[in-house]
Formats: sequence, C-alpha cells, structure tokens
Amino acid sequence: MLNPKIEEAFNRQLNAELFSSYLYLSMAAHFESQNLKGMANWMRIQAQEENAHAMKFFDFINERGGKVVLTQIDAPKLEWPSPLAAFQEAHQHECKISELINGLVDLALGEKDHAANAFLQWFVTEQVEEEASVLEIAEKLKLAGDQGGVLFMLDRELGQRTLPAAPPA
Repeated sequence: MLNPKIEEAFNRQLNAELFSSYLYLSMAAHFESQNLKGMANWMRIQAQEENAHAMKFFDFINERGGKVVLTQIDAPKLEWPSPLAAFQEAHQHECKISELINGLVDLALGEKDHAANAFLQWFVTEQVEEEASVLEIAEKLKLAGDQGGVLFMLDRELGQRTLPAAPPA
C-alpha cells in the first residue's frame, strides 16, 4: 500500500511532469512558427520524454495501490524573444524539476519508503542528463550570438534528435 504522503507528493510530481511536457510542446510550437524546425523537433521530443516521465509516476502510483489524481495544468508561455531565452528557460525549468525530485527523495527517506526511494533514483540520474543537455544547447546559442550561420547549423543539429529506443520488456 502506498503511503498517503508519498501518494500525494507523487501525484503533484506527475502533474508537474505533464506541465513540463506542455511547456516543451509550447516551445516546439513557437520554434515551428519561427521556421526553426530543428529546435522544434528537439522540443517536441523533449515533450514526449516528459510525458513518459509522467507515465512512470502514473504507473508507480497505481502499482502501489494508490489513486492517480490529475489536476488542472497551467497554460505555458507561448513566445520567447530568442532561441537562447527559450533554452535558458528550459534549463531553469529542469533545475526546478531536479529540486522537486530531490524533495521527493527526502520525503521517501523520511517515510522509510524504500520502494519509492528506489523508483526515484532513476529520476535523480535522469535530471543530471536533462540539465546538462539543455545547458549545453543554451551555451552554444550564447556563443553563437547574432551569427545566423551558426544558428542555422545548430538548428540542423538539433533536428537530428530522435526518441531513444525503449528498453526491452
């Protein structure tokens, strides 16, 4: 049986992950409108990954006998003044998600819920990668400055991103 405190906190995180997906989808739409198809592709895949993260929480809550509670998702921003601003905001968002995950680990440890702690360790590792990948892009954009050719090359590079293959069942 799922501890009620863990259940409530995991439901909040599930909804935070859904917002993350929504935010990245909004960024994808923004980049599409700017004809930056590669950046739109990167953000679309990020949105799909965040949705998969939400589903991990969804499944864990259900597997432990809890009840999933979906709440209203706030509307994300619709526009960013530059690609750099969008990727910097994405990095800030990933840092916020990392803080939320770390808080869940602290809660799981405090409640002595070893299954929840073990489940969360995947997210701890994943957040290191999430923060690093988006920060790398932001730093490249910062270096590119106003050089349109470099922006074009980076957009093409980001267009090559694909969803990782699902691990075998």
